[in-house]
Amino acid sequence: MVFDQKGAGQACLILIRAIYPTNSVETCSSTEHLRYTHHVQRKQRLNQIVSAVVERGTLDVVTLAERFAVSQATIRRDLELLEKQRLVSRTHGGATTHAAFNDLPLNYKTAQDLTEKRRVAQHALQFLGSARVIGLTGGTTVTEFARLLLDRNGLTVVTNALNIATDLVANPGLRVFAAGGEVRSSSQETVGPTAEKFLSDYNVDVSFLGVDGVDAVAGCTNYDPVGARVNAVLQQRARLNVVLADAAKISRVALAQVCAMSDVDVLITDSRAPQDGLDQSRGQGRGDARG
Repeated sequence: MVFDQKGAGQACLILIRAIYPTNSVETCSSTEHLRYTHHVQRKQRLNQIVSAVVERGTLDVVTLAERFAVSQATIRRDLELLEKQRLVSRTHGGATTHAAFNDLPLNYKTAQDLTEKRRVAQHALQFLGSARVIGLTGGTTVTEFARLLLDRNGLTVVTNALNIATDLVANPGLRVFAAGGEVRSSSQETVGPTAEKFLSDYNVDVSFLGVDGVDAVAGCTNYDPVGARVNAVLQQRARLNVVLADAAKISRVALAQVCAMSDVDVLITDSRAPQDGLDQSRGQGRGDARG
């Protein structure tokens, strides 16, 4: 990987795309493949339906069926399931955002683009450097990164993600500090004034931030405004900010801003990310560099 950095000693936004290796092939039986593909496709569709409804406010069944190239009956079944999970509310002929919606549940996110998220997480390791204190938000990509720390020693980890804290305490070589506060069942993150105050007391060398959207103008955004404020505190306490975002997050704008692109030092995404979105983000970042 080569970085073309302009301006020696100048802060810059580094964009990294995790590339697929071309020499690895995995095989499975056609029956297993079809079953797996169907399962993943529905998970992806459900995720994307919620994202579309949140972004638009409301969508009708006809539009959703055309967008995802499935029958209207399939969309109605999807909306029925999503309503039971309090992610959308069905309306006459469509759906709107559920009043209790904060964020997509982790079990939805975890099934999405797992290979790409693991590659992004692997690339993020190079930015640990000589850091002694790191900050971690929640999110599936940051969770994959945290699991790579289980064989590390001498690090102090500050986080508001209870699932990450629980995973990391299995390694006695790490010191783990977890923020208190209200726990979001969807993301397993603590939020609110207690969590914000807790994180504001720590000086962090590097923060690794998971977000729902990355856009040149809107910056890094999350669906949950309360969670976005907590993540913003962690970002502000860090000397170096690394954003981990798979390609689906690039050029997406969620509800609440975590930080502007000018506050991001490193953006790590995967090879599917749209080039125009990356170019625009680079233009808003600190200088210009490319991985």
